[in-house]
Amino acid sequence: MEDDKKEDKKFVGDEFEEIEDQKENKDELFDLILPPGVNHTIIMEAVEKFNLEITTREVSLKTIDVDKDNLLVLRGKFDDINEAQNYIYQKMSEKYKYKRS
Repeated sequence: MEDDKKEDKKFVGDEFEEIEDQKENKDELFDLILPPGVNHTIIMEAVEKFNLEITTREVSLKTIDVDKDNLLVLRGKFDDINEAQNYIYQKMSEKYKYKRS
């Protein structure tokens, strides 16, 4: 019965199935949107370490009104983006002493 519960667990991203074509196209470029407040030295370390480029993406932010703003985006290959995300999280965790729940 516990095995059934484990199979029923949902994780972020489970709703997206990997399509066969996508498995072959891992060299495509993907974006990692950075939330405001990420330390610029950590961003620059990730860019250099994982061979990424910095760009911006216009998004709508809801404060009192909906405002358009540009957020920093790291762009690179699928595996590099995933490694950069883990690296940034690790560095931010060390700096601000928070843990994944």
